[in-house]
Amino acid sequence: MTELGIGIGWRPEIAEAVEGLSGVDWVEVVAENICADHLPDSLTRLRGRGVTVVPHGVSLGLGGADRPDPARLAALGEKAVALGAPLVTEHIAFVRAGGPLTATPLLEAGHLLPVPRTRDALDVLVENVRIAQDALPVPLALENIAALVSWPGEEMSEGRFLAELVERTGVRLLIDVANLHTNHVNRGEDPARALSELPVEAIAYVHVAGGVERDGVWHDTHAHPVPTAVLDVLTDLTSRVSPPGVLLERDDDFPPADELASELETIATAVGIRSARAMGVPPDEVWGRVGTAHARGARRPTPAPPATAPATPARQRLGLAQASLLSSLVAGTPVPEGFDSRRLGVQSRALAAKRAGVVAKVAPELPEILGKDFRPAFLAYARSRPMTGGYRRDALDFAEHLLVAGRPEDPQARRRLTRWWQDRSGSRPPGRATRLVRAARHALAGR
Repeated sequence: MTELGIGIGWRPEIAEAVEGLSGVDWVEVVAENICADHLPDSLTRLRGRGVTVVPHGVSLGLGGADRPDPARLAALGEKAVALGAPLVTEHIAFVRAGGPLTATPLLEAGHLLPVPRTRDALDVLVENVRIAQDALPVPLALENIAALVSWPGEEMSEGRFLAELVERTGVRLLIDVANLHTNHVNRGEDPARALSELPVEAIAYVHVAGGVERDGVWHDTHAHPVPTAVLDVLTDLTSRVSPPGVLLERDDDFPPADELASELETIATAVGIRSARAMGVPPDEVWGRVGTAHARGARRPTPAPPATAPATPARQRLGLAQASLLSSLVAGTPVPEGFDSRRLGVQSRALAAKRAGVVAKVAPELPEILGKDFRPAFLAYARSRPMTGGYRRDALDFAEHLLVAGRPEDPQARRRLTRWWQDRSGSRPPGRATRLVRAARHALAGR
């Protein structure tokens, strides 16, 4: 399989730097952050130079109990076509739970959560992957995730779980070596064992990222330099197979362009590869060879059942388990039996902190209006208000929550928040009577 060379995660904050980096063969973009009919100018310029762009999804929730949402699949496929992408990638994770399947409120995690490595979960994942493969216009590759939480009663190691998934669907793998290291620190799982059990010939490409350890827990931040321990896992992987591509992920605390270039060089040295451009391999030819290898190595998947098929007992059991876990994490319900309550507390706080951070990014006016009160106010709100929609909806709900409570206390800040909320919600701000009714209704619901 031909090497793809070196890539980097494209983010708006470093778009100019990425365009100026030499030796970058391809970039990956978070699919939910772009529109198929209005691509960022930077990505258009990169594509014009022959740089391949791969959309990387985070919201399908293929490891969830529900079948994939056709609208989300269609949107991902449209972005792949608009970018001329040779494949799309997603995660082996669940991101929401509840709803009609379990007759419980639908909750959004705002994060990638691990699926239990059980037969039930594997059967559901296999069916969901087949549905996605049938709907998408290009091949699909799935990424292993990092986790703080371990499910009780797991029946397979991560390597065996992924191996069976590949065997039953022909899906390719996106192996994140930073996530393997994270699971080693947080869950005691041996990266070498996982790699030895993986069908390494199914690897589409590799992610590398940095993190930090605090109080014995490794946080996969994508905001720190890649540590030696992660590079060691990368070196182990490349001793077993030559991956088609290796990509550096960075999502926050972006360093100067020369530091990004240095990290890319360190990664290239660790795996002993150069950029495909430096080797004189045209991008189209590289991806063409990868596609051929995929066709040779993957068994044609069995057609998926209709998306409207009745829920299986495995889906119902998985749905109840995931809804119970997510409700504990974001709504403060009791810890499900068999879970480590301390770890769930760490994960719950991490989810709330991430939620506050993302809301601050998608609605930067809120921390500007509220100042130092933004974060404590949002965390207090999050403890009693699980996320049921996207982050932009969450920002609007948070603002409305404050206005219903007659906050902020400063009249000028409250007027600014009211105008902000009204401009984006398309509704009149709640009056006093409405605020009292909603406050009473919320108080009754919390009993």
